Amino acid sequence: MVNLLPVIKQTLLITFFVMSMMLIIEYLNVLTKGLWSKGIEKNKWKQVLLGSFLGVTPGCLGAYTAVSLYVHDIIGNGALVATMIATSGDEAFAMFALFPEKALILNLIIFVIAVLSGILTDRFFKKKFLANASEKHLHVHKIPECSGFNAKTSWYQLKHITPTRALMLVSILFFVSFITLDEHISGGMFHGLLNIGAAQPKDTDPIWIKITFFSVIFLSTVVILIVNNHFLEKHLWGHIIKKHFAKIFLWTFFTLLFLALLMKHFDLHQLIQQNMFWVLVAAVLIGIIPESGPHLIFVILFASGSLPFSILLASSIVQDGHGSLPLLAESRKSFILVKLINVVIGFLIGLAGLGLGL
Repeated sequence: MVNLLPVIKQTLLITFFVMSMMLIIEYLNVLTKGLWSKGIEKNKWKQVLLGSFLGVTPGCLGAYTAVSLYVHDIIGNGALVATMIATSGDEAFAMFALFPEKALILNLIIFVIAVLSGILTDRFFKKKFLANASEKHLHVHKIPECSGFNAKTSWYQLKHITPTRALMLVSILFFVSFITLDEHISGGMFHGLLNIGAAQPKDTDPIWIKITFFSVIFLSTVVILIVNNHFLEKHLWGHIIKKHFAKIFLWTFFTLLFLALLMKHFDLHQLIQQNMFWVLVAAVLIGIIPESGPHLIFVILFASGSLPFSILLASSIVQDGHGSLPLLAESRKSFILVKLINVVIGFLIGLAGLGLGL
């Protein structure tokens, strides 16, 4: 039997980090709304750079924004392809939780690949995939109004705190206390993250993971403290917590449990090393699925030291979480063409990486 306690601990830690990152990204997106489409309609370079930047933004908000801009004929094929190549969906949050330094390097590499791919796409595909821009607004992700920090407003909200805000703050306090206590009793949940798989990465630094984790927790707490009640209730709680928490927790838990069961009966590290090409093929094909969750297995395998960087890179290039779902709803032709381009680029990059021993 597999010991479920470490699996549950690791699941909680990853889920809590992912949710905290989501809160921060949502708030930053609100503060910068309206800036995406200024002065880019006629400049393909700016479009591609914008799409690549939107893509490497953790989560799917950047992809949603790009789809909306694409449908309204503000950006073209290259920018859309660049966005989807750079997008890693909710798995990006998990990568920053498990291996922040390498996750940053991965995103920088993907950004460069996305820019080059976007430029080449515009060069070879002059005609837009989507024949006619939609006349109606594509409601892919409506974000309510939210103001920046105001000391008086924040103090008033704390004095008249709502049950939802109180619950979120208490949850953070409880979880941080739990982590601190566990660090003294059992050696810590952060060290458990380094032993997810059969082979522990030698160059992973738990101190860096701790710094990253607590920095994100601090920033998410600040967001919870300063946003207005409407934004907190309708968006942070209504969308992020209620719609994403259960899904992220369950996908993470069952992925970790599945890997734990496999590693109990098989030498997963050796199995992957002996079948690199077919693992790459599997990563690329699974990447076609427009949903966050199935791709998490490659993130965790890389964190364990069982998967090479090149296959994680290929998976990240092809998959875009559920960021492409609005595109699928708007234009199946555009979805298929973008995915085909991403599959070809992801497979070739992954194959080249394997050839170079990366």
